Amino acid sequence: MIDNKITIKGDLVADIQRGAIGHRATWTGLTYTKAREAGKAEEVEKFIREAISETGLVQGTEIKSNCQNPESVKCFAETFLTSNVAKTFELEFKTKTEDRVDIEFHHCPLLKAWQDLGFDDATCEKLCDMAMDGDRGIAKAMGFEFHLGDTIAKGCKTCQVSFFKAGK
Repeated sequence: MIDNKITIKGDLVADIQRGAIGHRATWTGLTYTKAREAGKAEEVEKFIREAISETGLVQGTEIKSNCQNPESVKCFAETFLTSNVAKTFELEFKTKTEDRVDIEFHHCPLLKAWQDLGFDDATCEKLCDMAMDGDRGIAKAMGFEFHLGDTIAKGCKTCQVSFFKAGK
């Protein structure tokens, strides 16, 4: 059972960002589920993944250009995961070094949008993995590795995400 609770409430910026992220997730979720209803789930999943991956590459290139030290995973994290993003996703840094960043997300606005649409847990988990292709693309653009551990969409307490230099 998915438990995607919100503890940071009434923060204007986080609420606005959650709304925008949820709107984006609604588009993706409805595109996928409509394709699935039409018997084209695999074909459309491929397109969605390609588009999200490319979005991640674009975003990662922008983040890299804004990093004072693009070789530093810590600098990347501070550029990408601002205090507003931290509040929006209720994220917590477990590790933040020059070589590695391990993060736990306690809330996901994308998942909330899919839950609000009434999608079952398996659909939410599939959409979550597709959405993570953006983070995979960001890591690739930065020249870092990416690891996705537990996810809220799989019924875990948090999403565990790591960005790191190869071998670290």
